[in-house]
Amino acid sequence: MAFCGSTCFLHYNEVKFPGVCKSLPRKGRSVTQLAALELPVSVISVIDILLATVIIYEIFALIKGTRASLMLVGVLALALAFYVSRLGNLATVNWLISTLLPYAAFALIVVFAPEIRQALARLGRRVALSRGSASAADAYDDIVLAANLFSQNQTGTLIVIEREIGLRTYIESGVSLDARLSYDLLATIFRPSAPLHDGAAIVQRDRIAAAACFLPLSMNPVLSTQLGTRHRAGIGVTEETDAIAVIVSEETGSISLAVGGNIERDITVDQLRDRLGILLRRYVPPSTLPTPIGNGETALDDAGAESSRAPLSRSTDAASARGDS
Repeated sequence: MAFCGSTCFLHYNEVKFPGVCKSLPRKGRSVTQLAALELPVSVISVIDILLATVIIYEIFALIKGTRASLMLVGVLALALAFYVSRLGNLATVNWLISTLLPYAAFALIVVFAPEIRQALARLGRRVALSRGSASAADAYDDIVLAANLFSQNQTGTLIVIEREIGLRTYIESGVSLDARLSYDLLATIFRPSAPLHDGAAIVQRDRIAAAACFLPLSMNPVLSTQLGTRHRAGIGVTEETDAIAVIVSEETGSISLAVGGNIERDITVDQLRDRLGILLRRYVPPSTLPTPIGNGETALDDAGAESSRAPLSRSTDAASARGDS
């Protein structure tokens, strides 16, 4: 501490008292000023930063795993070239980029048109989240009903349900549909004579994003040799993503469920409904399954037998009546 004259008692970080003491050390004065400094942080500033962070995150999440990510790298390379040309006084390159720059915004809109449409559609679905949750449960129940139909008819089927990790890379390999998920549409897609039968149908929420999609095959040597290409493709996509694959065998009609690189084989329709409800964390209400095709054919055979027996009995009665006469 220091004693200055007879009027003020000062510490090592003392401040300046005009007319009494001289200016104190720079270090002591900065500490006092920092203590009294008020940062201009307000609620509006925090909201502004959060919104900017969310927008940047959504942009990167939107283009992750798609061809748009490579396009974005090209755009960043052009921006870097423009910056270097300004620093290096490259007059010709600077003039060329400056001439093309005003048209860059229109070019980006054209190049990223599919991603912009998907972003707007995603925003619309989030706004209508309360209404879409009920329809999503109905949509996933359509998958259960369709799997029951395919199992009865022994129709080969591969349905992939997207969760947190996007499947746009695989969607772009197939035929884009972006149609509302329904039992009738699934039955139409996987009809053996349909052109979209081969490949996988990818489901995003309550919509079928694409059909006839190519998926990576699992190279796991532990898998059974009885599993064909369809089952290995369903397992392969679950090894690389967190998606769910519903598979119906074309040879046996058995239903399988692949999650996380593992497969559950020969499960029933009720088990499929319960597993989807647990994995998707939503309640899938039970519904009345269609009448099995085998029972319908049996009923028709019984009806035909009864109809054939009826004329026979009538002819027998007529013959006996003529004999009595």
